[in-house]
Amino acid sequence: MRRVRVARVYDEPGPEDGVRVLVDRLWPRGVRKESAELDSWCRQVAPSTELRVWYGHDPARYDEFAKRYRQELAGGDQQAALQGLHGVDGTVTLLTATKSLDISGAAVLADVLRAMG
Repeated sequence: MRRVRVARVYDEPGPEDGVRVLVDRLWPRGVRKESAELDSWCRQVAPSTELRVWYGHDPARYDEFAKRYRQELAGGDQQAALQGLHGVDGTVTLLTATKSLDISGAAVLADVLRAMG
């Protein structure tokens, strides 16, 4: 059974993480690539720069952000990357630098992956 988790890239990895994938468009500050302890960086599936800047992690804009991000995920390049994440066996942990995981792009992405079955 595939399981999708969301975690901060700054948190210590755990045995329940499975495949660890950074899903932010920008590399997180203060994290060295050599010590990041992730399996891949899938920036293609991240929200567009325009959407990310518009959203600015404003909780009042989250619902509209989630709607627009889901529309982006239906597009060409992002759809191919999304299918790659969907094909991961076992647990996949989506990593983000965002402080508020519940209103992050990674949370939207996790919901989309779970809905894919």
